[in-house]
Amino acid sequence: MTTTLLRTAGELHARVRKGRRAVVMTMGALHEGHATLVRTARDLAGPDGEVVVTVFVNPLQFGAGEDLDRYPRTLDADLALAGRSGADVVFAPAVEEVYPGGEPQVRISAGPMGERLEGASRPGHFDGMLTVVAKLLHLTRPDIALYGQKDAQQLALIRRMVRDLNFGVEIAGVPTVREEDGLALSSRNRYLSAPERRTALALSRALFAGRDRHAAQEALRARAREVPATRARAEALSALGESRAAADTHAVATAAPGSPAAVRAAARQVLDEAARLDPPLKLDYLALVDPSDFTEIGEDFTGEAVLAVAARVGTTRLIDNIPLTFGTFGAAS
Repeated sequence: MTTTLLRTAGELHARVRKGRRAVVMTMGALHEGHATLVRTARDLAGPDGEVVVTVFVNPLQFGAGEDLDRYPRTLDADLALAGRSGADVVFAPAVEEVYPGGEPQVRISAGPMGERLEGASRPGHFDGMLTVVAKLLHLTRPDIALYGQKDAQQLALIRRMVRDLNFGVEIAGVPTVREEDGLALSSRNRYLSAPERRTALALSRALFAGRDRHAAQEALRARAREVPATRARAEALSALGESRAAADTHAVATAAPGSPAAVRAAARQVLDEAARLDPPLKLDYLALVDPSDFTEIGEDFTGEAVLAVAARVGTTRLIDNIPLTFGTFGAAS
């Protein structure tokens, strides 16, 4: 389809709107993860609606020493990919269009949730992110805006901002897209050398190890519920292959469903091994958090959670996460 490139909000506002407008916000260097967002936006907007992809490298969300200057800028390729994926418009404003008076004196504060995990590692990042998201929502005036779940804390903060400040827009999260080897798609993956990429696979492997441990525990406890709380129960658990030096069958049988500690431990083991590789993985954080506020969950937690990791390989910093459900036997996302 023909995709129109627009540089100013005035040009965008002059378009005749038909149906719903869905917006996908990006910093460019588009890949298949972005394409999935655009295709989902196309489905949600419908044949009579409009899909707008924004391409803007926001200087406010880059801290000192981060990769603002070398962040890839590939507008021609972005325009082509957006068009193939179903976008009607690519809105690629200059910095002066988004911040006409220079850096804004009034900004959105991310609050306490914005100071945890990514916020602790990148002070001010989420304030800058929310400020530009707020401005782009005003400039593009969508009915719905879509964001990837790979940036789980970002998505949670955008939802919180929209709710707390009464933005009249629907926010939709789209599941993480991965490459065949499991690495979450990111514009920064192109920075990785071949050896660095092999090390970087530890991020997704760690998350999958935590997920698999969680699923095994949930299945084990579901089975254990069917066995009387006697010696036969311990024997049944042993038959399931769950007797280990670190946890006897009685402990496993009586542990809280899902055991967040065991999930963390399984993921941590993979990351510890990756720290000894060449090149090594340098862990920033591994966290198992409540997505409502991104605080660590306790052993008695039930409900939706996010297992999140951030690490540096060489000079490239990568993040990843997966959702998990605690307290429902057999439920692991």
